[in-house]
Parts: sequence; structure tokens; C-alpha cells
Amino acid sequence: MTEQTKDNKTSTSNGAEGKETKSPQAKPEPKDEIVETEHTVTVHGQEIAYTATAGRLVTRDEEGKAKATVFFVAYTRKDVGDLGRRPITIAFNGGPGASSVWLHLGLLGPRRVLSGDVDRIAPPPFRLTNNEFSLLDLTDLVFVDPVSTGYSRPAPGEEAKQFHGLQQDIESVGEFIRLYITRYKRWASPKFLIGESYGTTRAAGLAGYLQQRHGMYLNGLMLVSVVLNFQTLEFEQGNDLPYVLFLPTYTATAWYHGKLAADLQEDLTKALAESSEFAAGEYSAALFRGDALPPETRASIIRRLARLTGLSERYIDQTNLRIHIHRFCKELLRDERRTVGRLDSRFKGIEKDAAGSEFAADPSYAAIQGAYTGAFNAYVRQDLGFENDLPYEVLTGLYEKWDYSKHQNKYVDVSETLRGAMTQNPYLNVIVANGYYDLATPYFATEYTINHLGLEPELRENIRTTFYAAGHMMYVHEPSLAKLRQDLAAFITDALTVVA
Repeated sequence: MTEQTKDNKTSTSNGAEGKETKSPQAKPEPKDEIVETEHTVTVHGQEIAYTATAGRLVTRDEEGKAKATVFFVAYTRKDVGDLGRRPITIAFNGGPGASSVWLHLGLLGPRRVLSGDVDRIAPPPFRLTNNEFSLLDLTDLVFVDPVSTGYSRPAPGEEAKQFHGLQQDIESVGEFIRLYITRYKRWASPKFLIGESYGTTRAAGLAGYLQQRHGMYLNGLMLVSVVLNFQTLEFEQGNDLPYVLFLPTYTATAWYHGKLAADLQEDLTKALAESSEFAAGEYSAALFRGDALPPETRASIIRRLARLTGLSERYIDQTNLRIHIHRFCKELLRDERRTVGRLDSRFKGIEKDAAGSEFAADPSYAAIQGAYTGAFNAYVRQDLGFENDLPYEVLTGLYEKWDYSKHQNKYVDVSETLRGAMTQNPYLNVIVANGYYDLATPYFATEYTINHLGLEPELRENIRTTFYAAGHMMYVHEPSLAKLRQDLAAFITDALTVVA
């Protein structure tokens, strides 16, 4: 509600009284806005009664000044006697600038959107269905939208940019987590974080921050489509690492679209094994040698790259053995006048210009954006009872101006934070979920990062890695959704075996 100030009677400059002037309208002090509703859902063959809590919590500094209003949706099981034994999972997506709608309505929540999949995208308007793959049978769920995403906003008078950076975001989301855990009496509960994409960067950062700042130790991190070390993804002059680490996903994509040699098309596993071995061996050694690479070796590398990518030897020669992701997305199906997706390379799209090398739009994101946006805007009002006239910001352009100032002249890398958190808390378990057709965070890049954490042998057993026959949001592919649910459920159960 908007509060209005009363007009003040003031004296004019010549001493006359009685003239009314209007003072500036003060913005109201933000308050918590919370709505609770009751529901049931059938998960894994079990009917579960739960409370849905949707709303905005006001975060404040220690002097009580409002800093932000953070939107969240929480699902808590009703038949729980001892909250101290009931796990709680905090979920968020990435971007930076993404709301939590993707994990919320795609994977974890009690309702999921029927978005369709490759070659059978659902038409608008979009519908929800009960999510039999939800984790609500095993853990309570809290979906949080970082400031400037979803309905989360800075408090009146606060600048948004104070929340828009690597460390600032970790501290802001960390404060929400501390506040929620405190308000809802969950300090004694086993705690998990699940993040997707840049949300995995945030999750790793939070694992260290929550331990150091608040003494909050976690039981597990669920990392979906991972980026911890940005050097593995940045195609920049002098950084050959991405060309090596993207190659197996190029191979998987070419296999999916039928562009590999006959012997490789017979078996994806065989094709990926050959691609990974070549990438980590001969290919990386060739790039290391640069212009000193002998002509006959260069010719051999070109032939192998053509075999493993479905691209022509002539084109690979023109790239100087370095195939940029956007060029690959344009080149693979150029003869069909189609572009393959970045988030999920199973998808194909049509761009205005089929001749150039610029990648204008991601067909895999366009295919599902409308479904998640439309379904959530209906769901939050009609089912959850939360009404607000602000636009629900599903994905903003914050990634274009995100503050990485503490990492100037070096790549962002939170893998050391994760290593430190696991070393200090040996009960911190991690699961890493990868899509074979994910060209945003390729699985071989993730394997490289995990293999370079520098963990002691006994702690390496705390990490498990899983793979799915889909892309970045592997849950849009229902068989992968079912497998991911199974893998996450087993992870949570195993992580809790040591809890007294």
C-alpha cells in the first residue's frame, strides 16, 4: 500500500502565512509480505501435504536500515515432528540475473511446467502439472530470487549496483539465507544448496561464506551445469583451454545431428571417449606449440578435429585449429540453414543470416522461455496467492555489467573456495550434474575443474559426477529429469547417513 504525507503549511519568503506547498511524497518503509497456502502433491507414489509460503522478506543492516526486499517461495512438508531432522534445501539459478523459476518449475518444486522438448515444444498458453519428480518427499525447498531478479528489488533509496557483483551477490544471498534459517527456526536442520549455471558459482562461494561469516556448515551442494573456473569457458586471445574443453561437447552435438563418421555414429560413448582422449592429449599439445607446430602434425590434427566435430577440414584450417563456440553453432548445420543451441545443442533455430559467423540468438532458450515465464506468472497469483504488479524478471541483462573487480587481470575462480570449505567441513558432499549437449558449461570443462581442486584423496570421495542426455537445463528432457531426480535423491540420502 502507498502511504501519503500530509501537506505542510509553511511561511513564504516575504513572511506571508497560510500558503500551502506540497512536500515530496515519502516512499513507504518496506515491510515483509508473506502469504501461506496449503496443498498436496504426489511424489514418488506418496501423497504429501505441504505449506507453500510466498513473499518478500526485507533484509536490513545492523542499524535496521532496509537494504532490499527479497522474493522467495518455500515449500515445507506438514507431517514433520522434528524440524531438526528435516533437511532444507535453498535453490537458485544463475545468469547472473536469472530468477529461480527454472529449477523451481523445471526440476524441484511440487508443480512443473509442461514446456515440451526438442521437436515437440508446447504451444501457448502454458500449463503446469503435479511434479512427481520433486524432492519435497526428502527435503523442504526454498527458492530465492537474488536482488533485481523475480520480484526482488533494492529498498527505496538503495542503489541496485551494490548487489550486482560476485562478492556482493554472495553476501546478499547469504544474508537472506541466514535470515530465513533464523526466522523459520531451521538452524538445527540438515542444510543443502542447489544452484544451476552461475548459481553453482554462487553456491561454491556461499559454502565458504556461510561457514566463515555465520558458522553455518552445510551438508551438501547440488551443482547443476557447473562453472567454477571461468578460464575454462572464456574464448580469449592467449587462452587455449576452452578450445580443448569444449571439444567433447562438439562431438556429442555432431553425433546427435548425425554429422560424424559412420563408426563414431554407432556409439556415443565411444565417440566421446575418443574425443576426450584426443582433446587432453594430442590436441592440447598441438595448441601449446602454436606456430611452431610442424606442418605434417598440423594436417593430422585438422583431420582428427574434422572427424570429431563434423566440420570440414578446410573450415578447421581457416580457424587456425581453434573452433569458437559461436562459430561451431553456426557452422555445423550451415548447409541446412540452421543454427544449433548453446544451452542445449539438440535444438535447432533459424537466423536471418545463414552466411556469417555471428551467433545472434539461442534457439534452445527461445524454445522454453515463454513456457516458464507464462506458467510462473499465472501460478504465483492463482495457486500461491501472492500478488504484485511488478514485472517478474525471469532473466535480466545483469551479466553484462556484473562486478568482478576483485578478480581484475585474472579469471574468476571459486574452486579454491569450494576446496577450502570441503577441507574445513569434511562432511560437505557435492554432486555435479552435467548435460552432454550443454555448450554453455561443457561437461569436460567441469571435469577439468573438479580434477584440479587439489583435494586430499579421502575428500575426493565426497564428490560424485552424473551425466544426462540433454543440455544445460537437462530436466526439459523427461528421461533425464527422472534420472536427475533419482541421482539427487540418492545423494541427499547418502549425505544424511552420518547425521546423528
